[in-house]
Formats: sequence, C-alpha cells, structure tokens
Amino acid sequence: MDRRLFLNHGTRVALTAALLPAVACQPTTDKPVADAPTDAATTGKTSDEPFALHEATVADLQDRMAKGTETARSLSEKYLARIKALNEAGPMLRAVIETNPDALTIADGLDRERKAGKLRGPLHGIPVLIKDNIDSGDQMMTTAGASALIGHKAKQDAFIVQKLRAAGAVLLGKTNLSEWANFRSSHSVSGWSSRGRQSRNPYALDRSTSGSSAGSGAAVAANLCAVAIGTETDGSVVSPASCNGLVGLKPTVGLLSRSGIIPISSTQDTAGPMARTVRDAALLLAALAGPDPTDPARLPIPANRPTDYTTFLKSDALKGQRLGVEKAHLNGPPAVAALLKEAVAALKAQGATVVEVELNKLINPLGEAEFNVLLYEFKEGVNKYLASAGTSVRTLADVIAYNKAHAAEAMPFFQQETLIQAEATDGLNNAKYKAAVLKTVTESRKIIDTMLRTNQLTAIVGATTGPAWCIDWVNGDYSTGTDFSTPAAVSGYPHLTVPMGMVRGLPVGLSFVGGAYQEGLLLGLGYAYEQATHKRAAPKMLATVAE
Repeated sequence: MDRRLFLNHGTRVALTAALLPAVACQPTTDKPVADAPTDAATTGKTSDEPFALHEATVADLQDRMAKGTETARSLSEKYLARIKALNEAGPMLRAVIETNPDALTIADGLDRERKAGKLRGPLHGIPVLIKDNIDSGDQMMTTAGASALIGHKAKQDAFIVQKLRAAGAVLLGKTNLSEWANFRSSHSVSGWSSRGRQSRNPYALDRSTSGSSAGSGAAVAANLCAVAIGTETDGSVVSPASCNGLVGLKPTVGLLSRSGIIPISSTQDTAGPMARTVRDAALLLAALAGPDPTDPARLPIPANRPTDYTTFLKSDALKGQRLGVEKAHLNGPPAVAALLKEAVAALKAQGATVVEVELNKLINPLGEAEFNVLLYEFKEGVNKYLASAGTSVRTLADVIAYNKAHAAEAMPFFQQETLIQAEATDGLNNAKYKAAVLKTVTESRKIIDTMLRTNQLTAIVGATTGPAWCIDWVNGDYSTGTDFSTPAAVSGYPHLTVPMGMVRGLPVGLSFVGGAYQEGLLLGLGYAYEQATHKRAAPKMLATVAE
C-alpha cells in the first residue's frame, strides 16, 4: 500500500511540492525508541573500498559463476557482508529486517548442482531478498514489520517463494517495510515499522524510501542483493522503485499468486519484481509467475501467457508504437514535468507517437470507493491469515489491543486509526462493500480500456511519483505533487516504472501502464527506453539532497 491513499484521507495539508526537493530535511530523531542515527548515518560516510558486485546484473553474476570466479556461496557472502556494513552500521539503511541463517547452506547446495551440470535457470545461485509480509517456511519470521507478530514463523513457503526456490534463487533474507504494508494510519511514515525501525533512502539518508516495499527498494538500490520482491496494493512496488532509482513491475492481479502473503486486498494485492534493470525484472517475473489453484484471482490467467519475458526486450520496441502521456504530469511540479518532457522526447526519438491524455482525472474520483474496498477486505484477509498462522494474536481486534497495550513500542510516532476503521466493517456481504468493488474495478477497467482503444494506444505513460520527501516522524508522509499508481491499482492492470532521471540527486521514475496481462509489452517498451537513455544512477548515500 502506498502513502497516497492516506494523504487523500488525512486531515493535514500537503507542503508545496515544487519547493521540496531543493531543501534539506529538518533534523529528526527517534531517540524515544532507540533508533537515533549515528554520526555515520547523518554524514553518509561508508567504506572507500569498491564493492565487488557493484551494480552487477543477473547476467553478470551468472557469467562469473560460469567462469568459476564466483559461486553462489561467494556471492551470498559478499551481499551478506554488505548488508552487515550498511544496514545497521554506516548509513544505517535498515532495508533488511532479517537475514536467512540458511542462506549459505542453500547456496552450497546450488553450487553442488552446478558442479554436477544441473542448472535450474537464469536465477540459479542468485541472491534474492523478499519482503517481510511474504511467508517462508524456514527459520525466518514473517511479521509485516509489526511487533505484534514478532516470533511468527510460517508453516510453509508462500507459493511465489516455492517458485523462487524451484528457480534456484538463494533466499538471502527479508526486507523491512511500512508496517502492515502501510495500512495502519493516515499519518504513517513510509519505511517505518515497529520491528524494523526506519528504512532510509540510499540517495539521501534523510529522505523517504517510499512504501510499503521500502526495504526492497533501498536494498536493491544500495546493492544489498541482486533483485528483490515487493508487494503492492496501490503504489507499493512502483513508488519505492521510483524513489530508489529502480525498475519495478506491478503485474496484472492474478499473474503472481497471493497465497502465503499477509494481505490487504484480495481485489488489488500482488507481489512484483524490483531490480536495477528491465532484463532482471523480466527474469524474476518469469520465475514467479504461474497459476495457483488456491488463489481465486479476479482476472484469470490466459492459457498462452509468456514463460520467457526476455523475448519482448528489443531495443527498437518503441518504434511504431502510439503512447498516451498523462497531461496533468506535463503541467505538474516543474522539475518533474521537465523530466517527463525529456522522456517524451526520447520516446519520440525512438519512433513512438505520443499524444496527451487525461487518465488521472477520470480515475481519481474512485479513491473513496477504493479505500472502502480495502477496509473491508483487510479485515477479512488478515483475520483469515492470523487464524491459520498460529500467532499469539489471532484477529485484527487482537492486533489493535496489542498495539494499545504496547503503545510506546508499537505506536511511538503514529496511531492505528486505519486498523480501527477496518475492524468496524461488518463483512464482505455488506452492500456498501459490494458497490465499492463494482465501482472501482468495473469503472476503472472501462476507463482504461476505452482510453487505450479510442486513442489506439499501446500504453499510457506518466511520472510515477515525485522525488522522495523528508522522513518526518512528527507530521508523517506528504505529497511531492505527482502520482500515477492508482489507475493500474484499482483496475488490477500492469504498471512498469523505469528510471527517468534525477531532481537534486533524487530519482524519479517513468511509468508505463497497459491492459490486462500486457507485462511483456510494457517490459519491451521500458527496455527500449532504458537502453536509449540509461538513466539509472547508483546512490552515493549522501546525508541530504545534492546541492
């Protein structure tokens, strides 16, 4: 879940977006919960030694393992050492909530398979991090960042984790997130959880990672892993990907199983890949995709779905394509609008035709109905998850009571009014809920499908979100003026973001939104743009924004 929905339902007024990226954040401290930054965290100082796997792609790592210069174990050891150096020391990124004590054992087994001539695929031996709301049937906990769930170890892997292991990935650990995937308070702070504390943006340590897949975004950006998995309800993959200079893909709802993932919404939830390149995102997507009979997704998976998304990755994929660009973003905050106009010029230079459209003004009125859908589905889904998990808290009401009883630990900066609103709902047979689902899903799909068809568009593009905002434990998150997550979120359609450029050293992403199960098409468009522009820039872990 992204901060955007809460900003719309909160009572405070957003700060002036156009001015935010140019100024340093006000100093903050979370000393009451022993999370205050060290000197290294406020200066951004890290080791001067170059990281051996800096910006390495999956193909780079596979090449090294094929040549024998690296093994799955040596790769895992290097990433684990980097996590140790940067996660709780140095810049204190707090991107990783827990490392896997079985990681090196898994890596050793995969190295033996490689030596015996058995390769499972392009992810064989590749270290991957997953978000801490995804079940893993091992020694690691699954808590959604909530102190109420500390100690909970899942009985079995989530379906996508089973797929990940089958593909030969090394499950390196779990990433921090906005607690309960940012569905707790309208004054929440993205990237903060009572278990994992505050994740920090590796581009400017006083800036937000965005959320809720905060740790996954920061970890991939800072080269703490090769690729990572996030989850999204509305913006929680694409927004942190944008704010951390990454490629992020929110797939069509149903392409990836949701079984074994702590839920918000059965209508909108999905996991998605986060990577430094489009090719790596395509490889991870292929490994995760597949039908799960226990997940009754609302959009059935086509029988002829692609099994290899890299076949779409062609440098001339933009040639002859017709794209719509969100008009409001072209007239939005000046710095972001300038990047988008530059991106449009690049798309045209690669042979695309670009026309202006107005998607946001048609979708935004659905926001109230969307929030109601999430309130009802969150209570239903969380109660079912907790009832079968064997946790000490067995219901959403138990979670609320736990937080109240442990307020100093669980709620030092913001409260749980969203949890309370969800608890007050009365089941999925409620007429208000059914009407809200019908309104959000049916109307949003009709709007997008009609816009694509009548304008003869391949996809719709826009600025994913504004630059990262200041971490603010007093006021919570605020808007930096641009957002494009909701159309794909409420419709269940795919949404790809790729790096578009920087505003004062803070990344901003370019979005590609398409129709149902058009992931391959979007990846192709994003790849052609990526190869033409090369906008990804590694973070420098500065104390604040670049002058």
